[in-house]
Amino acid sequence: MASSSARDVAVVIPTLRRPDSLERALRSVFAQTEALDRIATVVVADNDPEGSAAPLVERLRAEAPVVLTYAPAPLPGVATARNAALAATEAPLIAFLDDDEAAAPQWLSALLDAQVQTGADVVFGPIRGRVPDGTGWTTGYLEGFFGRAGPDRTGLTDDIHGCGNSLMVRAAALPGPAPFDTATNETGGEDDRLFTALLKRGGRFGWAADAWVDEFAPPGRATLRYALLRAFAYGQSPSQMAADRGDRLAVARWMLVGFAQTGLWGLASLLAALLRRPMRAYAYDRLARGLGKVFWTKGFEPKLYGAAMLSRRTD
Repeated sequence: MASSSARDVAVVIPTLRRPDSLERALRSVFAQTEALDRIATVVVADNDPEGSAAPLVERLRAEAPVVLTYAPAPLPGVATARNAALAATEAPLIAFLDDDEAAAPQWLSALLDAQVQTGADVVFGPIRGRVPDGTGWTTGYLEGFFGRAGPDRTGLTDDIHGCGNSLMVRAAALPGPAPFDTATNETGGEDDRLFTALLKRGGRFGWAADAWVDEFAPPGRATLRYALLRAFAYGQSPSQMAADRGDRLAVARWMLVGFAQTGLWGLASLLAALLRRPMRAYAYDRLARGLGKVFWTKGFEPKLYGAAMLSRRTD
């Protein structure tokens, strides 16, 4: 079990106009059973220009078992929010939890134990996707899409995931005052760029099999259209990461993979749509990811975050 006399962890929760789910995320951190004494602060990075999360943070301070820090980040964009949160703490270990997630009681302890066991610079944990009622035949697909699967055992991994439900060793994984690239504020991918740079420096990644969180997709996101836009963006990631490394050969290789996937899954999608097969959403997802590997350049990046979110329902 993770134990230490030092409060050496900051839990970072970026948020944008989701007061109910933010409260759920915060209370799940307050309920940690084995590593609460490791938390130096919980930083709420408020990405709303109107500062809508401030009243909630102030209300919960009186009952919080840990220090709550409010970090305004009024320029919309998750990279800006994460950087603002990091500026508000000097903790050497940073745990990231999204505002639509709720952590299991042993979540932080499991992440800390996995980091000690593996010596990894970044540790990821599994996610159970939750979607609202009424998603019909897409429910299984959407639950998997908003979830995260991995090995049954804790250990080192070659797989790279997003920041939500992760623990990072600050000195190795988060260099400088603003390690997240704000050029990705509207498109996402700030974590891909961060981890690409870490890989080039010889960084290591780990998996904490018991560090579970639940992710509750809000109604505006729990749709096939939104998931496929995200799938397309995820498909862009390996081509973009190769381009960031300056590896043209890898870019070409990923584009060829994308062409092959587009052809294969395009045909599968057509057949599944004609036959109305319940699993057709998975074929659409693979097709979108294949297209993303081909059309990976800046002009094709969907704007799903930052200022684009302000015009969408986010509760």
